[in-house]
Amino acid sequence: MSSLTRTLISRGFSDLETSERFLGFSELADIDQGTLLDALSVADNPDLALQSLVRLLSAVPEARTKLTMADPEGGEPISNESLFRLLGASEALAEFLMRHPEHLDVVDGVPSIEPMAADAAGLRASVLRAVGADTAAEMPTAAMTGITARLALRSRYRRHLCELAVRDLGAASPQSVMPLVGAELADLAAAALEGALAVARAEVGEAQGSDKVAAVRFAVLGMGKCGARELNYISDVDVMYVVESVVDPATGASVLDEGEVVKVGSAMATALSRAIYAPEREPGLWEVDANLRPEGKDGQLVRTLDSYLAYYQRWAQSWEFQALLKARTIAGDQSLGESFEAAVAPLIWASSEREGFVESVQAMRRRVTANIRDSEADRQIKLGKGGLRDVEFTVQLLQLVHGKNDPSLRIRSTTAAIDALTKAGYIGRTDAALLRNHYTYLRVLEHRIQLVQMRRTHMMPTAPEQLRALARSLEGPLSLKRPSADSLLADWARVKRSVSSLHEQIFYRPILATAAHLSAEDAALTSDAARARLAALGYRDAAGATRHIEALTAGVSRRAALQRQLLPVLLGWLADGVDPDAGLLAFRRVSDALGTSHWYLGMLRDHQAAAERLCYLLSSSRLVSDLLEVSPEATAWLGNSKELVPVSFESQWTEIQSKLSRHREGSEAIRLIRLLRQREILRIGIADSCSLLAQDEVSAALSDTDRAAVLGALMVAEEEIYAGSEPLTQVLVVAMGRQGGREIGYGSDADVLFVHQPVADLPESQNEAATQQAKAIVQRLTALLTAPLRPAIQAERVLSVDADLRPEGRNGPLVRSLEAYREYYARWSSTWEAQALLRALPMAGSDAVAEGFVAMADPIRYPQSLSEDGLREIKRIKARMESERLPRGADPARHVKLGRGGLSDVEWLVQLLQLKHAHTYAELRTTQTLPALHAAQALGLVDAADAEILESAWRLAGRIRNANVMWTGTPSDLLPTARRDLEAVARLCGYEQGSAAVFEENYLSLTRRARAVFERLFYG
Repeated sequence: MSSLTRTLISRGFSDLETSERFLGFSELADIDQGTLLDALSVADNPDLALQSLVRLLSAVPEARTKLTMADPEGGEPISNESLFRLLGASEALAEFLMRHPEHLDVVDGVPSIEPMAADAAGLRASVLRAVGADTAAEMPTAAMTGITARLALRSRYRRHLCELAVRDLGAASPQSVMPLVGAELADLAAAALEGALAVARAEVGEAQGSDKVAAVRFAVLGMGKCGARELNYISDVDVMYVVESVVDPATGASVLDEGEVVKVGSAMATALSRAIYAPEREPGLWEVDANLRPEGKDGQLVRTLDSYLAYYQRWAQSWEFQALLKARTIAGDQSLGESFEAAVAPLIWASSEREGFVESVQAMRRRVTANIRDSEADRQIKLGKGGLRDVEFTVQLLQLVHGKNDPSLRIRSTTAAIDALTKAGYIGRTDAALLRNHYTYLRVLEHRIQLVQMRRTHMMPTAPEQLRALARSLEGPLSLKRPSADSLLADWARVKRSVSSLHEQIFYRPILATAAHLSAEDAALTSDAARARLAALGYRDAAGATRHIEALTAGVSRRAALQRQLLPVLLGWLADGVDPDAGLLAFRRVSDALGTSHWYLGMLRDHQAAAERLCYLLSSSRLVSDLLEVSPEATAWLGNSKELVPVSFESQWTEIQSKLSRHREGSEAIRLIRLLRQREILRIGIADSCSLLAQDEVSAALSDTDRAAVLGALMVAEEEIYAGSEPLTQVLVVAMGRQGGREIGYGSDADVLFVHQPVADLPESQNEAATQQAKAIVQRLTALLTAPLRPAIQAERVLSVDADLRPEGRNGPLVRSLEAYREYYARWSSTWEAQALLRALPMAGSDAVAEGFVAMADPIRYPQSLSEDGLREIKRIKARMESERLPRGADPARHVKLGRGGLSDVEWLVQLLQLKHAHTYAELRTTQTLPALHAAQALGLVDAADAEILESAWRLAGRIRNANVMWTGTPSDLLPTARRDLEAVARLCGYEQGSAAVFEENYLSLTRRARAVFERLFYG
């Protein structure tokens, strides 16, 4: 490898053979090669810069004086970095300077790397002077016509383009100045159109008469990127033309009729386009595209303002209002253009209320993506997945949906709109920063690619040398990095993935469609508007609800802005619940508790399922809303269904053990255990209310939570009672009743038996001490679970421990040894006590004692036969329960536990079958009601139709019991009679809104049939 080759590589050259050949050209013979290579190395593409330099010096020898410039600090002349950067970035602009060397002075001076400031008025005046027009657009007759004017216009435009490119290429951070570059490009295009319009007026005036031209008011509206002042270096410039006749001040009548105005205006529009783009010695600038006009290519080229309005009010499609979002007067009659802008603005900001608006915008974006050629899909910077269009469509949709009620969003520029959406809370800060950064990155990519040949392209190049040059161009002149083609492609892929993800998350945000359907009046939260809407939605205390709204939305904080955005939609979802007033109050309390937590309102904004779930919960469940108020961080679960999966007993126990190891103090340990139980009840309640859990799963999850709490309390109690001494006994907690069947609800107590077994080899004299120790442990366990804590756990669902099912009931010892139980059941137990043992299930404590207890209990609860006396006793007790335990005045038909066809009927029938047949059939040996019923059906003890009625009645009664607690926060075994309460319970039981009467009739009918089955099979 030669020393020259090594030098070229070190200076960033890629095409070494070609560059070595160009260095030998005579144009460079008297230039020091080392100095030249150093100068060329500042270019993004040194190879292109070298080739363009040789061609420039060949065409314009006097350009040699531009290779260096005076040192601003007074030293030796320095390399003209502006020239070399321009030559290495744009072959097309280099060719322009070759054609027009009189403009070489654009590279004089040191370009500022500070953000540039476009001078729109100066650009306009410069271009008008170039075509010989007065600076006032209304006086165009002095303009040149024909090819001379067109060449002057294009030459002056490209001069200003070179000036801009020099400053852009010299900017320290290309991304930071991109919005300003886009704005100046748009202003330059507007200036060119103003100049072209002056030329067009002069040409049409010669052909049709200057009086007619003077009688036509003509405004050019910039659309798309030009209207938004974010134009590319080379792009079609989208426009629309508005025309009106001048009014005779003497008569007040139009000078020309509409037909004549349209005819003259169309000729002017055609001439304007010709001045910009028709083939000439100086190439056209860009195509003037008027296809966004009404009816597209088939529509009139120009229209009057009234004609536009008639079309937009009657025929326009949703996408046309999206296009109008960028409309801006850029040339011609400013007053006429502004009249157009003002007239269409109400139509733009009301467009999102059109049926299916959001869906149509989303469908349009999908069509754009689908129409990309397969060969181009992976190279598209603009239209492809994760490209510029994803950002633009996302931002525009948010503007159109929310801008009808938020004037701060009525902005044309994409980057400025992102900033406004962020400030108002419609996009999270992190997401907005990514969107803005990615958008400017993609736009700089697009700019640098287009600059090379000044061709309208949005495709990533494939040639390695082009990719390397593009990678360098993104870093800015002060960067010491020399990025590679691979790093460029990797960065671009990362940006595309991120943009695509943000687009999917925000553009398809479900809440957008809901917000779009709200009228501006509905979306407003002013007192009068809010009260009227609240009353219409079904809020009973509209004045009180308005106060809550005012408290949530007052001030200028980001939180208040987010609430103003969300509440119009949330109010409707809260009203879908049973008690929207209570729901709104609960929402305010949860919001106050979470304060400025960034994730909370962002979750409600970005995840419709979470927002709807929260609104439904707060307006339909006192239990959940009370628990959420004291544990508001749990609202985070609503955005992720995985968080609502009940935590297994094993996981809870692992967590409790971890807490016990860190908190040896009993009071603190039990506090953490009870908090964990409350957390899990809330999780289960939310999942249940959101229909994510079946009824059996709810009961099982609640049972696991109680079991974990009891086991934790037992460990704490034993630690305290043993106090470091040797244990005298081992304690077992046996679940009974519905707890033993793992069929509990939100209001269930823990029915238990306490069993202990002295440790092996304990002297008989110590047996009483062992019993006393066991008693102290169970008393402490009970107190730990039920005693008030300091500080109290707000809204706690205290687990009440009930040992009344023990032998001899309340009169019997609280705890017995296993041997004592064995002796009691062998000598004294009655049939109801054997029946009670059917639900006995070891819950917490010694595995060895549990094994011994089950072995002792099985022969008693699964007897070889049930005597007639035992059968009569069961029937007598059941009948006495119905007459004595049913609350005074309660309607037996509506009591879900003890009433007709309720829980008790089904459970006693199943337990009778177990007492009769479980000794013979092991399938019946279960503590759970439904598995036992299913086994009885399979064995032929109950026919299928009867079993189905019994199961349906039992399930519905259990759901009602849970729904009562969910709705009111307190247990109740009665089917409500008040309509609102009945509606709430019906909804929680899975019935549609407004089905309270159907629900009530279904329950009463079902339990009548269940009672008939029970009486036939139980009493025989």
